[in-house]
Amino acid sequence: MSDPVINALQEIVGAGNVLLGDDVAMRNTQWGAHSPCRAKAIVRPSGTEEVAAVMRLCHRHDQKVVPFGGLTNLVNGCLASLDEIGLSLERMNRVEEIDVTGSLMVVQAGTPMQTAQEEADKAGLFFPVDIGARGSCTVGGNVSTNAGGTKVIRHGMTRDNVLGLETVLADGTVLSSMNRFLKNNSGFDLKQLFIGTEGLLGIVTRVVMRLSAKPASHNVAFLAFEGFEHIIDTLELSRRRLGNMLSGFEVMWGDFIRLCADPKYGLHMPLSTEHAYYVLIEGMGSDLESDDRLFEHVMEALFEEAEVCDGVIAKSDKERAAIWAIRDNVEILADEGTVNFDVSLPIATVERYVQEISAKLTSENPSSRVIAFGHLGDNNLHVGVTGAGGGEAAMQRTKEIVYAALAPYGGAVSAEHGIGLEKIDFLPISRGPEEIELMRRLKRMMDPKGILNTGKVLG
Repeated sequence: MSDPVINALQEIVGAGNVLLGDDVAMRNTQWGAHSPCRAKAIVRPSGTEEVAAVMRLCHRHDQKVVPFGGLTNLVNGCLASLDEIGLSLERMNRVEEIDVTGSLMVVQAGTPMQTAQEEADKAGLFFPVDIGARGSCTVGGNVSTNAGGTKVIRHGMTRDNVLGLETVLADGTVLSSMNRFLKNNSGFDLKQLFIGTEGLLGIVTRVVMRLSAKPASHNVAFLAFEGFEHIIDTLELSRRRLGNMLSGFEVMWGDFIRLCADPKYGLHMPLSTEHAYYVLIEGMGSDLESDDRLFEHVMEALFEEAEVCDGVIAKSDKERAAIWAIRDNVEILADEGTVNFDVSLPIATVERYVQEISAKLTSENPSSRVIAFGHLGDNNLHVGVTGAGGGEAAMQRTKEIVYAALAPYGGAVSAEHGIGLEKIDFLPISRGPEEIELMRRLKRMMDPKGILNTGKVLG
């Protein structure tokens, strides 16, 4: 029996761009999940007008829609059920314009981040957001989750680099707020409704991204420590002495490094893997010679003042890439049975927090092990828990321990991956009841039929 909605969708985008049956099942809905997509269909529009037509149709028929980006989230933010349509923007993958004078890019939402980065580089500019999944995540997905990544300490979150948006609302209305200016206080800044709201209020189709000057210098150091207090000293000294040159400050616990050293990952370890902590420091600047001298001088000072145990400074692009490959080795998080978290909390409390959750987890399950690393310079910590035990009850208990421990520190249950379905129960740890109710009111106002990414974030 034919489905009138499917038939109408085929008329809008073409029969070849409405995937059904096995073509749907062969796709994952989340990175590392290895589970087939269960959507009723996947629709692939070619532009904003087709997205709008699809949403008008779905709104008229009360058809639920789940927006698909690069599907690199870790919170089931794009999970689709048998009665939902997956809306993939994979065909909307072009950089439309780069304005060198205005230092901006106009890009379609389905464009992979790496493509945007490479096009900016060709124009002599720098795309300011970077995450390990750059090859598969999309600019629209980055906007919808307010992605952060490794350059936040210098360039801020995605929100800080979005000048304008084009968005399709649940009823098919096209909201074009393609602002190109740093300063525009002409009424409400409506684009903020769609940044970090995970597709609940509208579907981002085009983005005006702010670009930066292409760095002339690029320095990376990899340092080892035995005490976490020395890492905090190192961060403070790096901020003070490198100033705006400091673009990345990544911390990795020893267990993370020792896992990365497994030969199956093919990574080169520049230092002994027996230390307690490791830090990657990145500096980018505008004067090659003076920046290189300053970076080396600051690294030398760190050995004297911050009790660095060992360290190395990359001397080539190849060496810089090899060091970053260690930090970007997210494959260890995809191992079966690993439960992954991304949280934020005050920098001074990070080590105490990791110790607390490690002690609690191992007291209840001696085989549990915490693997910690993150963007310490911007308060973001990633935690992987291995050996948590099988079954939903064990998984839920692990989440309760990790998230509940944030409350005394005023921590956030999500730093950059969003809430999706995975963290709904724990949102009240970070948001008050008045905030959550206002979120619900906004959802009801902008999507009264509740057809956009139903059930995510707010339940």
